[in-house]
Amino acid sequence: MHAGPGRGTDPVSAPRRWPVISALGVTQIFAWGCSYYLLTVLGPSIAAETGWPLAWIFGSLTAGMLAAGAVAPLAGRLIGRHGGRPVLAVSSGLFAAGLTLLAAAPNLPVFALAWLVIGLGMGSGLYDAAFATLGRLYGADARPSITALTLWGGFASTVCWPLSAFLLAHLGWRGTCLTYAALQVALSVPLILALVPRATPRPPPAPGTRADVALAAGERSTFLVLAAVATCTSVATSVMSVHLLTLLQDRGLTLAAAVSLGTLIGPSQVGARLLEVANRSRHHPIWTLTAAVGLMALGLVLLWGGLLAPGLVLVVYGAGNGLYSIARGTLPLVLFGPERYAALLGRIAKPSLAAQALAPSGAAWLIAHRGADATLAVLAVLALLDVALVAALWRLLRRGAAPARPAHDEKPLPQGGRG
Repeated sequence: MHAGPGRGTDPVSAPRRWPVISALGVTQIFAWGCSYYLLTVLGPSIAAETGWPLAWIFGSLTAGMLAAGAVAPLAGRLIGRHGGRPVLAVSSGLFAAGLTLLAAAPNLPVFALAWLVIGLGMGSGLYDAAFATLGRLYGADARPSITALTLWGGFASTVCWPLSAFLLAHLGWRGTCLTYAALQVALSVPLILALVPRATPRPPPAPGTRADVALAAGERSTFLVLAAVATCTSVATSVMSVHLLTLLQDRGLTLAAAVSLGTLIGPSQVGARLLEVANRSRHHPIWTLTAAVGLMALGLVLLWGGLLAPGLVLVVYGAGNGLYSIARGTLPLVLFGPERYAALLGRIAKPSLAAQALAPSGAAWLIAHRGADATLAVLAVLALLDVALVAALWRLLRRGAAPARPAHDEKPLPQGGRG
């Protein structure tokens, strides 16, 4: 931890970091659990009880994620100007309102409307908003805090899938939604208001300007490459999250074996993040991104080729996925500085959330019409495209298109050799 706040920070002392990170970590677990991970457990029961088509039930989640992508740039700008405390508190309120409407939904249109409300909460309350909150509080010195927060986020499915299954068995799907709504009001909102400090408001940009997101001519190409990496990665990770069991079963594994192998991804994500924490930010975050896309590409290519045991392959893929969550939060902070970080992170999130929403449906069609091999081949190509994009990013940064902004003792962008 650095001796003082970084450039562009509010005066939040270092000893307060762990309460802030812990509060954000708990709220992230339940934010993900009551939104992105909710239908994995509840979807079949909702379909069985209501008779609504399962495709339309999951299509409502897709609509919610599109709404999240639409609102993410606005959320980023608001965090940049006012800090994350009010935005995150409102996002918890949106989660609670959407879940309450979900529990009361008498028909599919109201169910879909509820997911649009939840989607607004996702766009203003998931990882990108939490990262932006830390960036606003700690400025260029936020990297260790962002890395630590991803450790909490890695437990979202570990905590909420069993919790959702327990609540479903005892309260039904509507009672489960109401319980999560109550947790947002009784747990998440108080944690945010009690432990996330107020940020000093910044004046809005002058009329007709966009100083909070303005990019110099040389920075635009770097920003576009980062957005492209985020979008390609979102496609791959969302397809793997939704269809992994189907893809493994198509390779001849039983459902039980596929589930057992799938559980290896979570621990490998957390393990890779622990290594990043242990490294104490001694390297430039582009090394983290390089390792992330390299490991994910290796895992997906090997999974497509069937060259190694699938368990080992999924550990490699999971480690890359775990590192990517860190890189996507830390690299824009170092490249573009803390003043524009929140707003630019929201802009990067917009296409990636849209891709994350639409990719599983496209993959379902591809699996049905071309099979698992073709689907895995597409994912492998996307992962290799990510590698090429990161190679292009290295060239841009070494050429000085977006000079790194190291925080205190952080190493500047390496010009050759080891970082």
